[in-house]
Amino acid sequence: MFPHYSCIVINGAAIIGDNCTIYHSVTIGSVRGPKGGVPRIGNNVVIASGAKVIGNVTIGNNVMIGSGSIVVTDIPDNSVVVGIPGKVISKEGLEHTKYYSKNYDS
Repeated sequence: MFPHYSCIVINGAAIIGDNCTIYHSVTIGSVRGPKGGVPRIGNNVVIASGAKVIGNVTIGNNVMIGSGSIVVTDIPDNSVVVGIPGKVISKEGLEHTKYYSKNYDS
């Protein structure tokens, strides 16, 4: 889902799972070279406005990436990530992302 769809850049080779929410000014991009590649994003991930996910990284399921974060390392399932570079600050990602899922019924 793209609730605010302007200025979003997604590399065509990136892999994005089901029920993801991507806000405006998000970049999901690649890196060239021996350590290059594109992101692999799990299911039920929320990427808030202005966040960047760059390179050969894996983002787990039920991850919340905060506004303006720059993620350049793998992120485990059920994490909340903020900052530059992005760091896990919580393991309560499922609690945050469930409000964005189309399957959430409360």
